[in-house]
Amino acid sequence: MLPALDRKAVRNLLQMKGQFTAIALVIACGVAAFVMSLSTLSTLKRNQAEYYARYRFSDVFARVTRAPLSVVDRIAEIPGVAQVAPRILSDVTLDLEDLPEPAIGRLISIPETELPRLNGLHLRLGRYIEPNQSGEVIVSEAFADAHQLMPGDTLRAVINGRERSLNIVGIAISPEFIFQIREGDVLPDDHRFGVLWMGTDLAAAFDMQGAFNNLCVSVSADASVPEVIRRIDLLLEPYGCLGAYDRDDQMSHRYVRDEMENLKGMARVGPTIFLAVAAFLLNVVLSRMIQSQREEIAALKAFGYSGWSIGLHYMKITAVVVCAGGLVGTAVGTFMGMKLSELYTKLYRFPHLDFEFDSRVALSAFGVSMAAGVLGTIGAVWQAVRLPPAEAMRPAAPGDFRPTILERMGFQRFLPQTMRMILRSLERQPVKSALSCLGISTAVAVIILGSYAKDAVDYVMESQFSHAQRQDLMVTFIRATKADAIHDIENLPGVHAVVPTRSVAVRVRAGHHSRRIAIQGLPPDNELFKAVDILRDEKEIPVDGVLMTTKLAEVLELELGDLVTAEVLEGDRPHCELCLRGVVDDFSGLSCYASLDTVHRIMREGDSLSGAFVTVDSQRVNQMYTQLKNLPQVAGVSIKVAMIQSFRETVAENLLRIRMFNVAFATIIAFGVVYNAARISLAERSRELATLRVIGFSRAEISGILLGELAVLTVLALVPGMGLGYLFCIVSTLTLNTEMYRIPLVINPSTHGFACGVIILAAILSGLVVRRRLDELDLIAVLKTRE
Repeated sequence: MLPALDRKAVRNLLQMKGQFTAIALVIACGVAAFVMSLSTLSTLKRNQAEYYARYRFSDVFARVTRAPLSVVDRIAEIPGVAQVAPRILSDVTLDLEDLPEPAIGRLISIPETELPRLNGLHLRLGRYIEPNQSGEVIVSEAFADAHQLMPGDTLRAVINGRERSLNIVGIAISPEFIFQIREGDVLPDDHRFGVLWMGTDLAAAFDMQGAFNNLCVSVSADASVPEVIRRIDLLLEPYGCLGAYDRDDQMSHRYVRDEMENLKGMARVGPTIFLAVAAFLLNVVLSRMIQSQREEIAALKAFGYSGWSIGLHYMKITAVVVCAGGLVGTAVGTFMGMKLSELYTKLYRFPHLDFEFDSRVALSAFGVSMAAGVLGTIGAVWQAVRLPPAEAMRPAAPGDFRPTILERMGFQRFLPQTMRMILRSLERQPVKSALSCLGISTAVAVIILGSYAKDAVDYVMESQFSHAQRQDLMVTFIRATKADAIHDIENLPGVHAVVPTRSVAVRVRAGHHSRRIAIQGLPPDNELFKAVDILRDEKEIPVDGVLMTTKLAEVLELELGDLVTAEVLEGDRPHCELCLRGVVDDFSGLSCYASLDTVHRIMREGDSLSGAFVTVDSQRVNQMYTQLKNLPQVAGVSIKVAMIQSFRETVAENLLRIRMFNVAFATIIAFGVVYNAARISLAERSRELATLRVIGFSRAEISGILLGELAVLTVLALVPGMGLGYLFCIVSTLTLNTEMYRIPLVINPSTHGFACGVIILAAILSGLVVRRRLDELDLIAVLKTRE
């Protein structure tokens, strides 16, 4: 048998089940976002750690022009170095039957008699390469899936100027390429970039017997990675080292790390908003309940119940609502986490990525939501605790009705009687009206927050591929070559315009900050590649000095006019001081631009080039691709249309799924806020509306009064809601501001229209539910209420 107060709590919950259900659903949204984000983050972290450990992912990487294998023993003697794996790595052109344009294949040498000591391979299909079997390769799974390649198929590749046939014997993944993307690219393109692991005949193909051009190193747990990198650089400097770097600068690891940071941001921003709204609604509903139960509270205290036991009674109601929302949110969040993990399996290549429910995350979610519920209701419960019995027995003072400001200004003749009643009710309780408006505004803001990501990404794509990158494709050379090579590109069929570029790998230093980047040299007045900021304003390439992205200048703590040290990581490795002449606030990466002449001065070289931006005749593009595949100096081709398509197939799908979740959550919040506002208004004004019915008002007229008040509150809340949504989006853009990519603050009018439409629809649905309650209004019972 339940105690009396608990039975009362059950009755209260059942009497207000609609309002409490709406609040529980809002809590469920916050818990679901929290559980989804942190459980998926936990899944990624666990799988990444297991994958790295089992397949021995390197801690340090280094590239050289050519170094003898004898130097490997000296590197292995560096304190803290655990294992050293020298190898040969080179990008080559692939000729695929299902792809008219050339693709880029990254060839990596592996031992034939044993598995790689570092960056091991996880075979999905087929077998490992066999000794003395020339031309056998293992292909990365992402590339194989894109072209439906299987063991037994062959590939044609141009290796060191010679065409060779490669036999696929296996399909594999590696911790080095969880996210398969080529350096310098913003988006992955599995159709045009693949990784191929090959045996020792790769050394013969590049005349690298007894030598290597790439090094992988693992270090012991207590080692100083910066010190290991410094000593590796000293040993490899005579051999054209491009600068050793650790995991933080490795492309695949950086993308996965940034995605984890985004999940952390999602776990902070969304749940905070949802639970704040839930706390607000709980406060409003419990305040109304306590106000309407003043006489019951007095009677309970008269029968000996203490104020604290009554306060605990109302806290139990809060706890039931929070727990119900927490259970539903945990279940929904787990389901959404599973779906998000399925999405990640398309982007990231793990041996397995099984979503695992993390009970610690669920307990944390319950704790946070319970804290929000307690904080939201503590004020209302404190009123019940402190309410003296004698005062509680006395009914609340009747409202003070008086003409509104508009009426006192002489506009009453323009206002119908119903509208005057609505405005008087709203003005009589300004705090309540303002809080209702705030709740509805928050719902508008949440819908905008859940929808604006698509606007921002569309804006980025338009800015990048229509305003900044106006070329059709970019051709990169195997190595820096003489400027005459540009004529080979210009003479290809269908080529309209060619803009040369020279990209140089450097380490930029300013104070104690440093980053490995590429300085891209461009003709200052070229028409194919522009440095464009978020506002789509073109920034001029300086004749002297450099133009940096705002993020890079921020990381290095640089101001305009400051000097930065550039340590070139190729050729003779010169060092020089460069002046920061300008910044461009763009969307991705840490970029640095300079004029071609500036780059040539840095390198102390002639007019050498590393690639070119090209526009072509679409009618002759296939003919051009055929000849481009046969140019020995060409390492690869990046095609703009292909990059856009790759984005649509990967990032866009991910964003669309997350947007769908966000809009669903926001819609629930919208309905919960508007429905509660309508129900509370009905409860507070039931006697007044019943009186109007008794003296002759029709149901339609009293409905017009109540629903008209809801309509006025909704309309008044739309504009502040759009402003609040703008603030929410600012917070979101700051959270998603990483070194790899940034999301601009762009909100289209259609997003505002969509948010307002959802709120209006929620108001209409809530109005219909409340309208039914009005039809069922018990006039006799209401009018018996004692004044």
